[in-house]
Amino acid sequence: MLLLDRLQNLVSGLGSSKDKKTATVYGFNPIDASQLNAMHRSDWMARKIVDIIPDDMTREWREWKADEAVVELLEKVERAPQINIQAKVNEAMQLARLRGGAALVLGMKDAKPAEELVLENVKQGDLLYVHVLGRDEITYTHINRDLTSPYFGEPVMYQVRGVTQVDLHPSRVIRFIGAPILDRQLTPNECWGDSILQIVYDAIQNAASSQEHIASLIPEAKTDVIYMPGLSAVLKNPVTTKQLTERFTYANTMKSMFNMLLLEGNGGAGENAQGEKWEQKTINFGQFPELMRQYMQVAAGAGDIPLARFLQDAPSGLGSNGETALKNYYDKISADQRNKLSPNLWRFDEICIRSATGKRDPAIFYEWAPLYTQSEKERAETFKIYADGARAIIGTNTGQEIITREAISRSLANRIVEDGILPGLAEAIEEYGPIEEQEPSEEELAAAVVAQPRAPLSA
Repeated sequence: MLLLDRLQNLVSGLGSSKDKKTATVYGFNPIDASQLNAMHRSDWMARKIVDIIPDDMTREWREWKADEAVVELLEKVERAPQINIQAKVNEAMQLARLRGGAALVLGMKDAKPAEELVLENVKQGDLLYVHVLGRDEITYTHINRDLTSPYFGEPVMYQVRGVTQVDLHPSRVIRFIGAPILDRQLTPNECWGDSILQIVYDAIQNAASSQEHIASLIPEAKTDVIYMPGLSAVLKNPVTTKQLTERFTYANTMKSMFNMLLLEGNGGAGENAQGEKWEQKTINFGQFPELMRQYMQVAAGAGDIPLARFLQDAPSGLGSNGETALKNYYDKISADQRNKLSPNLWRFDEICIRSATGKRDPAIFYEWAPLYTQSEKERAETFKIYADGARAIIGTNTGQEIITREAISRSLANRIVEDGILPGLAEAIEEYGPIEEQEPSEEELAAAVVAQPRAPLSA
């Protein structure tokens, strides 16, 4: 007998064979490529779930930290039309989220794509181009299972079939994966992942279905209903059926023209002498907007995107925390940039630095640009906090300074320049120079001596 560690109640049937939930199991039904492409091209929610996160991860890009001349060389390589790494990383990530995988192919001057690329041999100008390929455009031989190889888990060789077949060593390919498949025993020979739409399919379908059903109810929001005695007998005769149709078609035409419905008789309210009764039925749409919003919130949550970002709509209502949700979302994007995207781009970065400068200076690094920008009020408050902090440190100095005034001033100026609080400050300092304390003149020293109080003469 199999005993499961779960709550059971033999009276109510909870957890037993009588419990309907015990028959509920998860199944994996892969969505084919044509359906994924159709979702991305025809459904706005599916397209946003695929595109938004790559757009946000690459929107502000990154800032190189090096000498100004070196930074210019690096940015020149990155922004070259045949490389354009910012846009191509965005495209590769979108393809990976849509189809489960994509790749960046690094084209080098040596023209030996099947051979391993040794970083120490990369010289200035060696990086020529970067191409984006979807998982359907690039194949591979088999997965490297050698634990001693730096390419363990990657394909031994990629292959691209065009006019001629091109073999690509994994050192020249950067692989992007959509939704990772953690249990590799199920797919031992698969180097890609699942589409993100595979995971959110039900949530998107429910949200889209709710919108379609509500939209179909709009023409039925107000319907005229007429109860007619003996309707079945009238419809049995083609002549009377035609007369009935013409009668109420004309009545509906008059209603459209004069905003009234004309019926024969002097019956009571809504009823004529022939026993026909008219009434109007309306649909209350009061709860439908909230219902639709709940379905879309589930879809956005399934895609790990806050609703305010998903709908481009500021949240309303008392106690709404849309701003907090956006900050948390951008914090997660920043973490993914550091923990996922940066390691993935390491191969390109090492080649880019050597191709731009001709060597690898270990002092060169980069930081991801902030995604959340401060308002003018927040920038002013930040400036005040920095200034007050610097003033407080300087005010505590009593002749034997641990931190000199000049050091604090330079640090504060650098911080202000980096934050962009005072535009043009760096150029102004370079043009006019920092404000330096001037030595007092002889006249000022003499005036200070005269102004000092003198001790009284002793008796």
